[in-house]
Amino acid sequence: MARPLVATGTSDPSVVLRGLEAALAGGPALLPVADGAPALPTPAPATVPQRVALVVETSGSTGTGKRVALSSEALLAGAAAADAALGGPGGWVLALPTHYIAGLNVLTRSITAGTVPVVVAPGHFDAGAFADAADRLVTGPGAPRRYTSLVPVQLARVLDDERATRALAGFDAVLVGGQATPAPLRDRARAAGVRIVTTYGASETSGGCVYDGVPFGTVRTELVDGELFLSGPMLAEGYLDDPDRTAATFTERDGHRWYRTGDAAEVVDGVVRVLGRLDDVVISGGEKVPLGAVERIVRGLDGQEGAVVTRRASGEWGEVPVVVTDHPLDLDVVRVAVGDVLGRAARPADVVVVERLPMLATGKPDRRAIRAIADPTA
Repeated sequence: MARPLVATGTSDPSVVLRGLEAALAGGPALLPVADGAPALPTPAPATVPQRVALVVETSGSTGTGKRVALSSEALLAGAAAADAALGGPGGWVLALPTHYIAGLNVLTRSITAGTVPVVVAPGHFDAGAFADAADRLVTGPGAPRRYTSLVPVQLARVLDDERATRALAGFDAVLVGGQATPAPLRDRARAAGVRIVTTYGASETSGGCVYDGVPFGTVRTELVDGELFLSGPMLAEGYLDDPDRTAATFTERDGHRWYRTGDAAEVVDGVVRVLGRLDDVVISGGEKVPLGAVERIVRGLDGQEGAVVTRRASGEWGEVPVVVTDHPLDLDVVRVAVGDVLGRAARPADVVVVERLPMLATGKPDRRAIRAIADPTA
């Protein structure tokens, strides 16, 4: 059996909320689409399998684009386990776009709690607008707690504003995810009395399912050759109309279905510590940036055929792309060239010009040495 798939713009979160309510109740499946976002190479189908309630489009770690298909059961299982981990249902301030799984999670948890989220004024994130939204949040006896979800750069901007910081300290939990949260930012938030919970997950896991390094509910973790695998009732059905990718990413082991995260990690005393991607993707401001795609654009510029794009840790953005080259290159020029194709998050933060690029005996760039040039503290 199948049901219709309805694409919905995300400029008005209340429309997405109504569409998600209908999907969770067995109505048409929902495909939230960011207004003005580039379309994936193949159009979305008109119908999806009956089990699919939500489809989330994501660039993926390779930048090739995919549609993650999620069931009502997975979404509701994730929401219930999260509420249990946080201390119960509550009211939410929505500060994230609703074409991302984290923003959709705020809607799902509001639906299950019987509350309506308060939406931060649209446009560029502003700490004052967040404080205004927090002031409008009213909780009730059935969902008395106060929650919000932010990416690290949003948290940093709130902490720069005294009024917004006071408002944030009034929440029972502030979920922070989408990328690694730098330790100094975590310390700064906690010193201000903000109860942050760092989260880890993906669209394929119905969003965050590991809180402060600890899997919640019945979520299981396993390391296979250094790669983190996750299992639990919140896993996606797979990728829409892409059985090969689904089979490669979702595997069966020991009687459980597992999601291969593509992340290197270690697990010590049950606490997960993610070490980074196994591929060449950085997560900057909560958005995935494929360094190979950035490098291809840079190498297309005059005289930059040998330039290398690597990563650098950033207290504000998590990680940022950096160009290392042995030919002069204007930073503004490369930022425009990259931004026009891949978007704002992919724009390199710096250009490091060296006399000679480190090379391996094979004639390929020594990327480990180049990373050390770009980020000596790594």
